[in-house]
Amino acid sequence: MFEKFPIYMTLFKQERQIRVYLPKNYNNENRNYPVLYMHDGQNVFNDQEAIGGNSLKLEDYLDEHESKVIVVGIDQNSEERVNEYCPWVRGDYSKNIFGRESVLGGKGKEFVDFIVNELKPFIDNKYRTIKDQSAMAGISLGGLISIYAMCRYPEVFRSIAVFSSAFYWNQEEIEKLIETSDLSMINSVYLDCGTKEAGDDERINREFLSSNKVVYELLKEKLPSAKFVEIQDAEHNYLTFRERVPKLLPFLTTSFLPHP
Repeated sequence: MFEKFPIYMTLFKQERQIRVYLPKNYNNENRNYPVLYMHDGQNVFNDQEAIGGNSLKLEDYLDEHESKVIVVGIDQNSEERVNEYCPWVRGDYSKNIFGRESVLGGKGKEFVDFIVNELKPFIDNKYRTIKDQSAMAGISLGGLISIYAMCRYPEVFRSIAVFSSAFYWNQEEIEKLIETSDLSMINSVYLDCGTKEAGDDERINREFLSSNKVVYELLKEKLPSAKFVEIQDAEHNYLTFRERVPKLLPFLTTSFLPHP
């Protein structure tokens, strides 16, 4: 079962489309469910409204496996995506890779605060959720903001799964945040990255993979259960992201979201 509706973002003074997947037997069962929050919501569930025409097709996967989890997809604002998914303005690490400065980024804190202080209470009130079992997942910059959200609110998002994370946009800052954060409440973290995220640009491919490995090593020091997978020849597109969905849900449901 699938629902969508707008919700007002107080800090941004605008409405944002929210997409919610409910388990197939939601209306026939008297039980509460864990919640998975995902970024780039229009590309999560089906291809019809996906930017670029390809999505994760998560709705089909969830129905097929009769997953006992509520999934909340938060649509992106295409004009503000970089600003909202980057907690900081792009730093020297990124400048050294791409050879140019950027003033984009810096609204990630407000975006995560919206999820925690406005969206999550709304979801918990509207649906039968297990309030202390919330996870988050994201792709590319969605991976960056997911790890940031875990560090900022470890008592809320206690399990994280991210694909091909674009940490390099805020590499210095996300490393410092991980190092200074108390992650003792986190149950599990999954990261992966392809070896051809930038296609034929081998230099960027190496930098992208190296960026992810550095973040993983920092997390591993605090979270021995953290998992990282290097995926040979995987590129940065939704056709390859879709292939990794079977890793996403089983990881979260077995390591963090136990069925009551």
